[in-house]
Amino acid sequence: MYFYLLTFLTLATLFHHSQGQNSNQDFLDAHNEARSLVGVGPMTWDANVAEYALNYTKTRTGNCSLIHSSGPYGENLAKGTGSFSGTAAVNMWVAEKSDYTYATNTCAANKVCGHYTQVVWKNSIRLGCARVLCANGLWWFITCSYDPPGNYIGQKPY
Repeated sequence: MYFYLLTFLTLATLFHHSQGQNSNQDFLDAHNEARSLVGVGPMTWDANVAEYALNYTKTRTGNCSLIHSSGPYGENLAKGTGSFSGTAAVNMWVAEKSDYTYATNTCAANKVCGHYTQVVWKNSIRLGCARVLCANGLWWFITCSYDPPGNYIGQKPY
């Protein structure tokens, strides 16, 4: 009995580490941490939004090009090699905060801030994300979809 329990715990630990920073909760926690820093309420995981993100992500894995779906949701895309995780993608988007000025609702010259503002968009309350290995076996493609979408011109994210 002890051997089987130890084997189960070892396998569970290995599985957990292989899934490290890519679970639904990991995506959600990374988003909600950034949102809490600017006083925005948390998002919840939405299975329908996640299914949309997964279906779209699967269509991009042939060439792994960062092309938006133009679908009904707000959307952030990322790709990376090695152990590029969902949490790493969210952290990359959130890092754009340093180039964003809330008072003027602008981004620094020649910088991108729209991924960050979508993460913290106060009206986006449902989240779904997906991570799929690209056909080349080297790149991970990540999509996060937001409902309702954000980044409306002339509106501040929070």
